[in-house]
Amino acid sequence: MNPRILEATAIEGHKLKLLFDNGEQGFYDCSGLLDFGVFQELQDRNYFKKAKALDGTVVWPHGQDICPDTLYLDSVKD
Repeated sequence: MNPRILEATAIEGHKLKLLFDNGEQGFYDCSGLLDFGVFQELQDRNYFKKAKALDGTVVWPHGQDICPDTLYLDSVKD
């Protein structure tokens, strides 16, 4: 199983700064998701900044979430 998210912070653009439970840090760019279904709401920068880590992944108040494996495998590690 891939590492899970301990902390998530919205940074410039539509990127997330992530801290994984194995101690690694990474950056995930959400801009490729913004035109699809429930993720369209993330286009609103104020809403995007409400991202938080919960149960090993990243979630937003209206139920959007991203698979933690995707976040780990596709993030650029620091």
